Amino acid sequence: MQHFARALSSAWLLVLFVALFQAEAAPRRHAPYVSEIRDAATFSAYALPVETDDVGKFLIDLKSGGIYYFDVNLYRLHQDFVIQVLFRRPMTDEERTEYFRNYREDKPHYILGYVTHHRAAKRWTFSFWESDRIRPADVRRARDTLLKTFFVQDIAFRPESTRQEELLAELKDIPTVTSDTLYKQADYRPFNTGAATGRLRVVPPGTPYESLLFDSEDIVILQESYPDLPPVAGVLSTQFSTPLSHVNLRARAWGIPNATLKDAATRYAALDGQVVRLDVRGNTHVLRPATEKELATWKQAREAARTVLVPAADLTAHELRPLKRMRARDTRLYGTKAANLGEIIHAKLPGVHVPDGFGIPFAFYVEHLQRHGLHTELEAMLAEPRFQQEAAFRKERLEKFRARIAGAPLDEAFLNQVETQVREQLGGKGVFVRSSTNAEDLKGFNGAGLYDTVPNVVGREALSAAIRQVWASLWNFHAVEERKRFGIEPRSVFSAVLVQVGINATAAGVLVTKNLYDPRDKHTFTINAKRGLGLSVVSGVTVPEQVLYDIRYPGARVLSRSDDATMLVFDAQGGIKEVPTGSAAPVLAEARARDLSLAAAKLRKVFPDSGPLDIEWVLEGEKVWIVQSRPFIDGAR
Repeated sequence: MQHFARALSSAWLLVLFVALFQAEAAPRRHAPYVSEIRDAATFSAYALPVETDDVGKFLIDLKSGGIYYFDVNLYRLHQDFVIQVLFRRPMTDEERTEYFRNYREDKPHYILGYVTHHRAAKRWTFSFWESDRIRPADVRRARDTLLKTFFVQDIAFRPESTRQEELLAELKDIPTVTSDTLYKQADYRPFNTGAATGRLRVVPPGTPYESLLFDSEDIVILQESYPDLPPVAGVLSTQFSTPLSHVNLRARAWGIPNATLKDAATRYAALDGQVVRLDVRGNTHVLRPATEKELATWKQAREAARTVLVPAADLTAHELRPLKRMRARDTRLYGTKAANLGEIIHAKLPGVHVPDGFGIPFAFYVEHLQRHGLHTELEAMLAEPRFQQEAAFRKERLEKFRARIAGAPLDEAFLNQVETQVREQLGGKGVFVRSSTNAEDLKGFNGAGLYDTVPNVVGREALSAAIRQVWASLWNFHAVEERKRFGIEPRSVFSAVLVQVGINATAAGVLVTKNLYDPRDKHTFTINAKRGLGLSVVSGVTVPEQVLYDIRYPGARVLSRSDDATMLVFDAQGGIKEVPTGSAAPVLAEARARDLSLAAAKLRKVFPDSGPLDIEWVLEGEKVWIVQSRPFIDGAR
């Protein structure tokens, strides 16, 4: 064992020596650390750009009182700097344990912090790791040291976690600012970088969501928060949302440039209607008239659109199958959403719960169309030249066709069967009636928000109406446009229905198993949350609470807080209603964020080939319910 330990230590030293040699051999115009920073150029040399922020790091030696501003590009972690510069050798197990005590209240050796220039908000802050249990006295000590050695004097303490936010009541003698405030003050925030050429459309404020109609070559400036939009070439929005709003998810899936810019409408009003070039970058953007060459190149590239093949629907099954008897292979019978939930139930993951439910297979949707002659109506509509060529005409025809599906009565024997299953399997409780098509939750096409969900359905007539609404939503205009963009053959899509017990959530939201703000970080999840039911979390109408949770070094970093005065809850008579939130407390305390992230980490093992997961979750008190899991689409261009 000792020989093994010596060999391992020697190998580690060799790796470290090579790394240090390479670092020394690489061109570097400054020392690995300095004891003061007196100008912006020096700070830039030692900091790391992360989207619209420049992040630097410092270490204060509590014994000497000295400060080290070290090069973040050389030493990613504070621990790396300590090992390679201060220790100049690997830490022993005892020294590593002692080092991590510096994140507790009583710090034996160091204060480990960050200095950040928030360019979009035009503010400077200092902060500490979200799991650092730093005390107010050490926050003040850090600030005093920064004021003596840093060129910016207007620097505020920024708490990174709920626990650190609690310190603000004791730190009223120094400048402070929350991440939530900075997020909402920023005048620019990129959500998907890239470039596009197209005709600029400035959408007037107050334009109803229902009237949004664009060409796929349009670059749009939105002045309202919308729950969704048809396919376009690029998006600038004057209203802030989060990376997980439906509009921003669309932009990622389409691989188009997308950013928030508060003054976009006024700044670029003169370009409205012109063909422009939009280039969204991590820290800035460019919007200018396009050249003829750019326009020709763009059109040529757009003609080479990708094509997604959806699973072929099996129309032979007529069983209302419980989720606990479904597996992933049942996608061809019951749709991907239901099949994925069945796979999660089968995995029997500790601490992960799925609401009880059952699937209505594709066959009943097809039979509903055939019973009322809607299948021939659909075929005639799809074959119509104007439907294929004109978006406005297509939207009008789809609206009428959806009304025909929703208005045609259900087969009574089928409705009896569904009603009996709700009563006997689900206890007659209010249910969620959800889409589960073969054109959603796929690795190349997640279809987030394209189809309808009807919450808290109570009673026979409401159940009938909800099933027909979900079937009809297969032909939502935005769903048709989205599938068209991805080359999905319209005759290949079918709608199954998922019926689940409704969870009257205390909180709900979405978790993505990746850091959407820093793609280099492989151990942090992005969580969006709101109180009550999660139906508005991804709508983009309001900003939810955003938390980044690090599962390697457990800790929750708060990006923004939900400031909604109301939330959605179940109505005893069926449906939902809006009520006051009744609490100013954070939606996700540290323990809640941890439990959600641990549950999400388990789901990655259930779907190992899916890449990052997009997970919809619900909290009932502290109990974690998973209501959807699908691949997160990042839209490679």
